[in-house]
Amino acid sequence: MGLERLDKLLASTGRWSRSEIKRMVREGRVLVDGRIAASAEEKHDAETVHFTVDEEPVRLSRFVYLMLHKPAGVLSATEDGRGQTVLDLLPPEYRKRGLFPVGRLDKDTEGLLLLTDDGALAHELLSPKKHVDKVYYTRVAGKLTPDDCAAFAAGMTLGDGLACLPAGLKILSTDAESEALVTLREGKFHQIKRMLAARGKPVLYLKRLSMGTLRLDDALPPGAWRELTEAEAAGLRENGN
Repeated sequence: MGLERLDKLLASTGRWSRSEIKRMVREGRVLVDGRIAASAEEKHDAETVHFTVDEEPVRLSRFVYLMLHKPAGVLSATEDGRGQTVLDLLPPEYRKRGLFPVGRLDKDTEGLLLLTDDGALAHELLSPKKHVDKVYYTRVAGKLTPDDCAAFAAGMTLGDGLACLPAGLKILSTDAESEALVTLREGKFHQIKRMLAARGKPVLYLKRLSMGTLRLDDALPPGAWRELTEAEAAGLRENGN
């Protein structure tokens, strides 16, 4: 890999804009291999250089991987004239990187959404051949029964002809409203809502809890996000292989 400017390398992390990096360099807050950076224009090899900003090491990465707790009312899109999108929840530095959601959650669905600029990984995670499990919590109107679980496990063909692969339905509680966990290995349009509606149990609330090995961080409130840890990113790459 060739040499690249310091400000470009640090900006690639998505944490700062180039103007912010130039200011930090002037203030002596950026160290390069243990020495104070002389200029934002100096060039380095991303594979060997070690940056520290405000005494904290900076991890350079070719790609960005973010976990977002998507709130209801926000669209899983990069841009949409109809309303706020998940990218609108991010700082400008991340939006400039060309991040996109891996898969979609309905506008009124909450929970885990992966945002990245790694197109190859996204393709692998969404490929029907990979069968990456996605787990959702749902609350429905009506009393779920073992027959509903059996119908999910057998695979369902809906009234409109949509063929759904076998899926998991684990009942958590039953009453006038029931709670359950649903596990899918595909992600067709409104699939969970359509499957449960076909069983006469319309969805009242839906939240995605996990995607493969990646689980929604309980510490993230709706609308909040964070970068994946190296272990989380590695786990996703294993899911995609």
